[in-house]
Amino acid sequence: MCAKVLKHVVIYTGEEKIQDGYVRFTNKILDVGPVADYHAQAGDEVEILRDRILVPGFIDVHAHGGYGFDAMDGDPEQIATMAHKMMTNEGVTTLFATTMTQSNDNIDHAMAGVKVAAEKNPVIQGVHLEGPFISATFKGAQPEQFIKDPNVELLAHWNELSGNRVKLITYAPEDEGAQAFEDYCLSHGIVPSVGHSNATREQLLHSKATHVTHLYNAQREFKHREPGVTGHAMLENNMYAELICDGFHIVPDMIKLAYEQKGVDRIELVTDSMRSKGMPEGESELGGQKVFVKDKQARLADGTLAGSVLQFPDAFVNIMRFTGCSIADAVQMSSVNQANEFGLEHKGYILPGKDADMNLFDGALNLKTTYSFGQAFHAEK
Repeated sequence: MCAKVLKHVVIYTGEEKIQDGYVRFTNKILDVGPVADYHAQAGDEVEILRDRILVPGFIDVHAHGGYGFDAMDGDPEQIATMAHKMMTNEGVTTLFATTMTQSNDNIDHAMAGVKVAAEKNPVIQGVHLEGPFISATFKGAQPEQFIKDPNVELLAHWNELSGNRVKLITYAPEDEGAQAFEDYCLSHGIVPSVGHSNATREQLLHSKATHVTHLYNAQREFKHREPGVTGHAMLENNMYAELICDGFHIVPDMIKLAYEQKGVDRIELVTDSMRSKGMPEGESELGGQKVFVKDKQARLADGTLAGSVLQFPDAFVNIMRFTGCSIADAVQMSSVNQANEFGLEHKGYILPGKDADMNLFDGALNLKTTYSFGQAFHAEK
């Protein structure tokens, strides 16, 4: 197999910045380093790319849908197509297909569909089960009639249906049965994430959650007499925190506060996107509920934010714009932290032996090309 070589690019490997670099790859990264260290090999296909920036492919661990599709539809072809469009249009080379609170039968259908879709499209590396084990007090856009207490048997059933692909679960740790539920998660490689939760700081100190779903949103707020879910996530160094950096779910000042408090190695950018992402504005749907999209915001009829239409390159640029952080920091929050937290051994870095998942930007940080397992793709608007 002939190797491809990109030369004279600025490379952010996830460990260092290489100002005038090269990367040699097939479906895996073979070599990376300064151009001065490149030694041509027979069959190499060399491309000169000056004034370009290369970063690891993005990892979105919280995305429900986009481009007219949703993981809850349960259609394997559509879910695989959705993942492909997120990759080609946004540089999301690793996706956790995300479900939501719905009937047991609908979640069954979604889990079975994601399993088949993941077998078709390896961009899908896991499932994020968001609900139904959440608090009605902070249900957000999740339909209340399907909310239930944590249930190990149901979780085990859904994990089996997905082909043991559940990697992340959003739940309310204050609810009855949470301790046994957490024990199951930890023994099966599932990260327990507090979200859509009314838990107090005291309750969370006794929980085993190490992740918080969309920090600030749909959770007991930070207050001067009760830190709540948000305060707990800020205070605990082991907690990874998701941020939806669209400027609507969280105002820029609060994004900056989270960045300064948590630090670059504990924040993960997510889109929390729904099916209207990449589609014209107007009426859409989320979990059987009408959603109205206008001015880059998705809301229920009562005004509740209902997921987002955020595209990952915008989140990548916004975190720098809102916090003043560097490209290297944005890479950490877009790829590296996710790979580290979820044990995605071949993802998140541009280093020898890793999958050749990379995003090529121009100097103005416009996404130009995505490489998924070494194959080049351009946006399919």
